[in-house]
Amino acid sequence: MSRTLRATLFALALLAALGFAYAPALHGTFVWDDDSWTTKEEPLLKSFAGLETMWRKPTSLQQYYPLAATSFWADYRLWGFRTFPYHVENLLLHFLSALLLWALLRRLGVPGAWLAAAVFALHPVMAESVAWITERKNCLSMALFLGSLLAYERFSGFGEREGAERRWGAYALALVLFLAALLAKTTTFCLPAAVVLIAWWKRGRIRPRPDVLPALPFLALASGLCLVTAWMEKNHVKAQGADWALSFPERWLIAGRALGFYLGKLLWPAHLCFLYPRWQLDPRSPAQWLWPIGAAAVLAGLLAARRRIGRGPAAAALYFAGALLPVLGFLNAYFMRYSFVCDHWTYLPSLGPIALGAALLAAGAKRLRAPGLLFGFAAVALPLLAIQTRRQSATYASMETLWRTTLAKNPHSALAHNNLGNEFHGRGDLEGARRQYQAAVADWPDFAEARYNLGTVLFEQGRTEAAIPQLEKAFAIEPRYAQAHNNLGNALLQQGKEEEALAQYRQALAIQPGYGLAHFNYGRALIAYGDRDGAIAQFRAAVAIQPDFGRAHYNLGELLLHSGAVDEAVEHLRLAARYVPADADFHKGLGMALFRQGRTDEAAAQFARAAALAPSDPEAHNDLGIAWGQLGRTAQAMAEYRAALALDPKLSQAHYNLGHALRAAGRREEAVAEFRAVLALRPGDADAARELQEMGVQPR
Repeated sequence: MSRTLRATLFALALLAALGFAYAPALHGTFVWDDDSWTTKEEPLLKSFAGLETMWRKPTSLQQYYPLAATSFWADYRLWGFRTFPYHVENLLLHFLSALLLWALLRRLGVPGAWLAAAVFALHPVMAESVAWITERKNCLSMALFLGSLLAYERFSGFGEREGAERRWGAYALALVLFLAALLAKTTTFCLPAAVVLIAWWKRGRIRPRPDVLPALPFLALASGLCLVTAWMEKNHVKAQGADWALSFPERWLIAGRALGFYLGKLLWPAHLCFLYPRWQLDPRSPAQWLWPIGAAAVLAGLLAARRRIGRGPAAAALYFAGALLPVLGFLNAYFMRYSFVCDHWTYLPSLGPIALGAALLAAGAKRLRAPGLLFGFAAVALPLLAIQTRRQSATYASMETLWRTTLAKNPHSALAHNNLGNEFHGRGDLEGARRQYQAAVADWPDFAEARYNLGTVLFEQGRTEAAIPQLEKAFAIEPRYAQAHNNLGNALLQQGKEEEALAQYRQALAIQPGYGLAHFNYGRALIAYGDRDGAIAQFRAAVAIQPDFGRAHYNLGELLLHSGAVDEAVEHLRLAARYVPADADFHKGLGMALFRQGRTDEAAAQFARAAALAPSDPEAHNDLGIAWGQLGRTAQAMAEYRAALALDPKLSQAHYNLGHALRAAGRREEAVAEFRAVLALRPGDADAARELQEMGVQPR
């Protein structure tokens, strides 16, 4: 069998194994944080202007990874938010990375290259990077990183082509691919150190001119974009505050334990979890110092023993620790407020230990002259890894599955309780949401978001007194929590405390001036306070910030209609009905404004839409009846009045309108009965009394 055929069969077998391993995730929905790159950023994804903004403005997205963002932009243009293609692309990028790793290790002469590629492809620790859509950043940057290393190897040979002419075209390609990798995710920063490390591994020494100088442009690119990422993480993502207030000794404890944790998960990938418990750090504990001391001792031992055991183990360990450096606790990463470790952080660093492990197995089998041992190991280990990856990838089938699975493994994860509560809240299960939010608060009393969510759901349950302390605690923890001030304003407004509610809305807007919902609620409070002009100004601000805010358009339109600005009222009420077409009140409001303009045909159409949307709303039928009556369609008008009265026999206006229509139709006795019904409901009603007197009937 030719080498090409063997390679093709291996690649096809690996792709089939990946399809089996990730099948449960392929039809999965967007999960946590995916919205930060997809649904929440739809305005940016819709146009070429949005694409330009992603590249030009670093703070337009969660992090400045514009190449990864461009891939999501292209996905949206091709498939919208159908998630199957997103998952397939992640899987194919991961597959490509496995093939590139195989090619790179073969070029470097590492034994067992095929086994390393297969283990990397099927290892369950990689599932978080492949099955979680937002980690397209990892999959894309890894493929570009390995492509850059392959191109760099063609340029330099890492010292194995002494005196050979360097291929500067390959160097340029390596530089471009590395820049692309950084723009997908800056965790690929370690490439310049990796090329120098590979040269040391190959020859046992580092030469400044051939080894270090060519790496300097790569280092410059990495340094610049890493500084951008660090600034974004601290100032834009907000990885600062009490949750990151760690002492230098505590950061060393994290680093040592994290190295051991990640290596342990690569060697024995059991009990994998989306959110691992956050360790309790105690620099006074001698046992906790065993982790960093042990890590340092292992690394020192591998370096000291390099002449006896070779430089490979030390090179793999240095690469592993170096690639993990940004997430070992020395720098602030936002995710560390929930856990000091996570599986996707070891995606790129894992290449070192995996390549070393495969090389040791291959070398051992060769030394024992038993090549069958290597294939036997692969025949057992790879299917087991694929099965475990299949189980792990199922975690990402849906948001609820993700959080339930996480809680099954880490029952005290406050974030998982909070986010599972969000799922219940979103589908209207207020009691289920309340229980999850209370569990989150019990596990993490200073979790401001959970306090806010608990207060919000208690308010929606009508438990306003219980809601207020939770909302107050939320902004006591995070004073600039505009949403907590806003919702506290809602609770106070419901209690009739208009002035206190107004103060909370003002505070919310002082923190976040572009908070459309706070402007809207401020407007509602001003109506209750009697300041209609102020309310109009707030509703105008709300729709300026959020043009598709239907309820704000409706409230603004209603106020304008009552103030006599009918034309402008129609404009806003029409927008309200367009943005929220299923709300009968919006169509009724628009119909009333059109009626005021004398556009009775259009008004009738709106009233008919309202009656269709809310067939049990008597006022909608009554309004439609009035419009039909104005258009001379008396029979239809009377049918609508009767429909209104069937729903609400005490609707005096419908009795009056029906009586008026019956009188016009010459049905005197029926008309008299309707006007008397009006007087029975509203004694002294002047209009009904006048109608009876005009017909020669004395009001009773």
